[in-house]
Amino acid sequence: MGFEPPQRLVRALGEMYGDTEAADWLDRLPTLTERAIDAAGPDLAVERVAAPGGRSALVLLARRADGTPAALKIAPPLAEPEQERAALAHWNGWGAVKLLDAPDRDVADASGVADAADASGVADASGALLLERLHHEVSLRSLPEAKALLEAAGTVRRLWVEPPAGHPFETVAERTGRQTEGMRAAAEADPELAPLVEAALAARTELVAGAPELLLLHGNFRQSKVLSGERAPWLTVGPEPLVGERAYDLARLVRDRVEDLIASPGGPVTARRRVKKLAESLEVEQARLHGWTLFRAVESGTRALAEGRRQMGEVNLEFAGWL
Repeated sequence: MGFEPPQRLVRALGEMYGDTEAADWLDRLPTLTERAIDAAGPDLAVERVAAPGGRSALVLLARRADGTPAALKIAPPLAEPEQERAALAHWNGWGAVKLLDAPDRDVADASGVADAADASGVADASGALLLERLHHEVSLRSLPEAKALLEAAGTVRRLWVEPPAGHPFETVAERTGRQTEGMRAAAEADPELAPLVEAALAARTELVAGAPELLLLHGNFRQSKVLSGERAPWLTVGPEPLVGERAYDLARLVRDRVEDLIASPGGPVTARRRVKKLAESLEVEQARLHGWTLFRAVESGTRALAEGRRQMGEVNLEFAGWL
């Protein structure tokens, strides 16, 4: 059985991981797909590929023997699907898509979250997750901006819980520390970027030194990561989980629909208003949200430039300059 990956996924993998590494995984994808389907067992009937799909994994729409709709997600190792599994298992459907192949809670508690992936069948297939099926074609981006931000805020607050004991997640300090190398390289390659990069790095240093909390975070939360569901109106997908403060998680949401902001004459004012409004509505310190928004916008912009996505890089860096 063949399942052709959507071109959106092929392009995105090439941008994120490089053409050679992406091509290698895509060459192995038919085998990985068959292995995942076999591991799911005869009770799972695969229907079709979700298209246009996401930018990080192949998603197959399926149905279980009892008629329950499902989605089989197959991701490359660099996407760290085992981290996603651990976070989804801990949330257990609270504000997020639910694992359908998750072990019983007693089993997970006894063996630890890091071992939870070994307790279920589909996890035996590299990079495969069996999930409840959401309406992949309907995200918060389908709503007017004000309504979308309101729903996003209500959804993300559910994810901010204490991480499990012995969790496998990196911290905000660790992740952002790795990212600083690429930002410095971008500033060296283009001295005009140096003032903005230096400001972002200085903000990070101050923020990391005074981190107020260590909660489980989505890691890449934005409107397109919140899909319509049956069990709940809106549920989050695609976490890149880590532990840290809420302001870091919220910072990516501030930059949502950035292309529209750039095209608007009132973009700078709107961006700063978003920081204030989101900080107040979710009881996050405004200065910390401002600092993480600056850092994440500059990091995203410099990374996009390095990956050859010049337009996106310039848009994010212009946004950062407004802050």
